[in-house]
Parts: sequence; structure tokens; C-alpha cells
Amino acid sequence: MKIYLVGGAVRDTLLNQTVVDKDYMVVGSSVEEMLAQGYQQVGKDFPVFLHPQTQQEYALARTERKTGNGYQGFSCDASKAVTLEDDLLRRDLTINAIAQDEHGTLFDPYNGIADINAKILRHVSAAFVEDPLRVLRVARFAARFHHLGFTIAAETMQLMTDITASGELDHLTPERVWQECDKALASQSPQVFFEVLRQCQALTVLFPEIDALFGVPQPEKWHPEIDTGIHTLLVLQQTSLLTSNKAVRFASLVHDLGKALTPVQDWPKHYGHGQKGLPVIKKLCARIKVPNEYRDLALLVSDQHQNIHNAFELKAETIIKLFDKADLWRKPQRLTDLLVCCHGDIRGRTGFEQALYPQAEYLQQCFQTAAQVDVQTIIAAGFQGAEIKQQLQLKRIQCVNELKFRLALNNQTC
Repeated sequence: MKIYLVGGAVRDTLLNQTVVDKDYMVVGSSVEEMLAQGYQQVGKDFPVFLHPQTQQEYALARTERKTGNGYQGFSCDASKAVTLEDDLLRRDLTINAIAQDEHGTLFDPYNGIADINAKILRHVSAAFVEDPLRVLRVARFAARFHHLGFTIAAETMQLMTDITASGELDHLTPERVWQECDKALASQSPQVFFEVLRQCQALTVLFPEIDALFGVPQPEKWHPEIDTGIHTLLVLQQTSLLTSNKAVRFASLVHDLGKALTPVQDWPKHYGHGQKGLPVIKKLCARIKVPNEYRDLALLVSDQHQNIHNAFELKAETIIKLFDKADLWRKPQRLTDLLVCCHGDIRGRTGFEQALYPQAEYLQQCFQTAAQVDVQTIIAAGFQGAEIKQQLQLKRIQCVNELKFRLALNNQTC
């Protein structure tokens, strides 16, 4: 029996990246032998085991043969006859097909180290096309390593396009699509994930709501980039520079989906696009099983981002209604999330990458002022039932109005 460290741990070490998980490949063993040594089997589709002490994953070397549609349509051979080279050949990218033995010796039969040095994402073999999930995985790796200068080999991009054309993407489960998307949202350059999917024509299959934004114009005065799809990915890019919160990044990605519904005769303006986008967001989230936390914030951003951009023109009553609708009294963190999305929206335009967003500080001040109203004081004053809520609303509005007056006075003094 021979044990090798494989996959991401080897790749990330060579890239001087933090190693999170370690996976091991076992050559020349069997299920029975692994169990006899105290390993616990956890893999159902193929033999994967947990080490009795470290609980790290050890998988028997295996080969795979395509037997049906989708990424689950494979039969697996994990016999003792499977070699190190056999196992590495089935992997997606050359940079993920490098192994290291217990002495630190590297085994690189498919030139993954050369591709790491050249910063190329390249498929290992023609069998790449048998697994449609690899379209998403390569797009995710492109997003993860974009800041290091990695690009996808032209021949690999062609195979990804071929997979899309074959219809195999239709067999991916919603859970796996979302899982890869969620991981991409955690990367340093999540917008690249969607750019790559569009390049290989997979965006229209997996995320048609986002794909529909490309080619939809916006007023050049406010959007020098004009194209709504380009704007959307710029917003995701800029928001990702402001926060690592995946829910906020997702909300920024889908905040303008309603613009795809604007009648052509109304272009380039998009009246009420935030509200038009709400059912589209709900449908997208339901289809790919987006967590409720992500969905709820996305709906809020779509619905309110225009109001937030116009914060200085809003009446105090409207500001308090906005806070009520966002349920900020119970979930104050939502205001920060909303404002980060809106700041990313302002910066996600060609030439506006460094734009300030004074609306954020202003609305934070409004909320902090309104949140100081003490409901117990209202109750102590003798108000009961529905009167309590009414008085609470009035006093919060009064506080915001007083703040607006003070700020206006300060501006005049300045």
C-alpha cells in the first residue's frame, strides 16, 4: 500500500496559498484492508475513508467510466490494479493532478507544475467532457486564481463550450450548481466565474436571468459602460472589494435583474426595475436552492436600492418606512449590508470605481437617531395597544426630521 497527498493541498502549496484540507490517495489497497486497519468508510459512490486518528480523507485510487448522463453517470473501479497515473488521469485540471509521497517527492505525469508556472488552467485528458460539473469547477478556479494571473487554456474553453452544446449541463442538480456558485462568491474575483460561464455559453443554461441582462442598454450619462450585463459584473466586482460577505455579493449580482424585463421601446430607461426584479429573484433562488438569508437580502436590495441612492431627497416618513420594510429594528446588520450593495452599485460603472457614497453615512445616522427612541417611555406615558406603535413611528420620524434640520443648518454654516 502506498499513500500520496493529492489535489488541492499539493496545488496550493506550490502556489504558496493556505492549505485548508488535505486529501490522500491510497494505491494498492482494498476496502477490506482499509477497514482492517481501522479506517471508517464514508463514501457511497466510491471508497473514501476517514483516518482513525486524524479523521482526514483517504480514497482508494480509482478510474471512472462514463455510463450515463450528468456528473453522477459513472462506474468506478477501485481495485488494487489502479495505478497512481490512472487515478490522476481522471482528474479535471493538470494543476489538480499532482501527487506527493511521504518523502515530499512530487509525481506530475501530466505537467501540472509547468501549468502552474505558466498560470494556465488546462484539462488533463479528453475525458474532461464526460463530467458537466467541470464547467462550473473550472469557472470557479478561474475566479479563485484570477488575481494570480491564471487563464483558461483555449482548448479547455472549447471543451467547456462543447459540454454546454451537448446538453449535459441540464443534468446537474440545483444543489451542485449552487454549491459551485457559492464557492465562487467566496473567491477574490467572483465576477470571473460568471464571465467564464458566459464565454462557454453556459450562463444562458445555468443562470438565464443574468445572461438576459447582456445587450440591454442603460443611459450613458449614468452608465458609461451602457450594457446592463457588464454593469452587473462590475457591481459584483466592486462589492467584493468592499466585503467578503457572500450574501451581500449575491445580492449585488441580482439587484438589476428587473432591467431585462423593460420593454424595448422604453430603453435605455428602466422604470420600476427594482420591483420588477423581485419575482425573477424569487424564481432564480427557488430553482437553484439559494439559502433564505441570501434570497431575503437580495429581494431587499432590489426593492430599495433606488430609494437608498436618493436618500437625501427622501422624507423622514419614507426613511422610517424603509427601515420598517427592512426589519432593521430587529436586524440592524441589514442596513450595513444594504449600504455596501448600494455603494458597490455606484462604483460598478466605468470611471466611477472610486466614487464616494455619502448616502451610507447619512442613513446610518438616521437609523442610529431613530433607534434611540425608547418604547418604554411611550408606554409609561399611558399609550396602549395600537397607539404604542403609532407613537413610536411618530417619534422616530420626528428624530429623523430633527437630524435633517441639523445637517441642513450645518451645511448652510459651512
